[in-house]
Amino acid sequence: MMLRAVIRRATTKGSSPSLFGKSLQSSRVAASSPSLLTGSETGAFLHCGNHARSFHNLALPAGNSGISRSASLVSSTLQRWVRPFSSESGDTVEAVVPHMGESITDGTLATFLKKPGERVQADEAIAQIETDKVTIDIASPASGVIQEFLVKEGDTVEPGTKVAIISKSEDAASQATPSQKIPETTDSKPSPPAEDKQKPKVESAPVAEKPKAPSSPPPPKQSAKEPQLPPKERERRVPMTRLRKRVATRLKDSQNTFALLTTFNEVDMTNLMKLRSQYKDAFYEKHGVKLGLMSGFIKAAVSALQHQPVVNAVIDGDDIIYRDYVDISIAVGTSKGLVVPVIRGADKMNFAEIEKTINTLARKANEGTISIDEMAGGSFTVSNGGVYGSLISTPIINPPQSAILGMHSIVSRPMVVGGSVVPRPMMYVALTYDHRLIDGREAVYFLRRVKDVVEDPQRLLLDI
Repeated sequence: MMLRAVIRRATTKGSSPSLFGKSLQSSRVAASSPSLLTGSETGAFLHCGNHARSFHNLALPAGNSGISRSASLVSSTLQRWVRPFSSESGDTVEAVVPHMGESITDGTLATFLKKPGERVQADEAIAQIETDKVTIDIASPASGVIQEFLVKEGDTVEPGTKVAIISKSEDAASQATPSQKIPETTDSKPSPPAEDKQKPKVESAPVAEKPKAPSSPPPPKQSAKEPQLPPKERERRVPMTRLRKRVATRLKDSQNTFALLTTFNEVDMTNLMKLRSQYKDAFYEKHGVKLGLMSGFIKAAVSALQHQPVVNAVIDGDDIIYRDYVDISIAVGTSKGLVVPVIRGADKMNFAEIEKTINTLARKANEGTISIDEMAGGSFTVSNGGVYGSLISTPIINPPQSAILGMHSIVSRPMVVGGSVVPRPMMYVALTYDHRLIDGREAVYFLRRVKDVVEDPQRLLLDI
């Protein structure tokens, strides 16, 4: 359509064919050198390429032989130019950072799981992003070969940031290796300019800056070597992960915001352990999951929260928000840090449902596949430090909650039962609470209810 418009303009205005032929010849020269064309120009040529073949067949008035010859040259040039350009289009795709959640705006690219030149399948993870809460995988949008990475490990990325270029063609592996050699050549070239920059400094030094030159270099050298001084040779300095930074910030905010107070009690685990040993085989056969002690404490915490609803509440400004639901967070320690997934609707679950949910959340947390939604919310937290052998501790509240229950290791201790001293499996339990909202009376009653239910699980059946 563009060429027809040009011909129409040339014939109506009476411009000489020779001049129009020259303009077409100049366009032919531009088309013959692809490096001189921009993306928009090549797009224009591609757009009119379908009409190029019929261009020399147009009925032209007499005396326009120069136009027809130039048109045939343009037609042949376009045919040669369009073919290779169109065959290479659409061969690459870009892997971008996915949406990471409403409360997460950016993350740190922790590590690459693949290398340039390696073949990947569609939806296969090629990199991992570490956020304040979870680790997110970047998946390949299509099967192909990784040509290059557009970011480096440790860079801060946002949703939509381009991370890698993946080629879907067969010969992409051979094209990926030269791209990695380019940074090496660029790194070797800046060395000559560095020498040139040092020469003028040498010329200016003898004038009046000789005494200043030795005094200026020492400070940066000393600051760079401070972590490597002889007394600190066996120390290592590594940056904090985003998850560790977030945990540190939240725990410090908890100390600065809440009026933390901890009350303790001890629980006789005899009856709960006897219940588990008596029904563990039948429980596993029916539900496909092992019966643990954690589900008993979750049920005890739910009962205590229903008896003391203020422990399930939270302060919001000048108001108190009472929650009529029970979403219990469980603290899970992983190799990358502490995560706190949530058991939603724990007050409506039975023992089997609680055990299945705990196993699923713990597995996801250790594998790093837990989602942000699975850790959001929570009205109360249960932390089991006993799995690590902790005898007693004072847990810290997980904002925006108002209390946390701490479980500890089971130790056989001498106890007085029926007037005689007998060994009993005992556990210390601790409740840390926000004293601004929860008085000592409610906190002690809460912990007492946990003790009563764990020591006599039949109370749950009779609701007493």
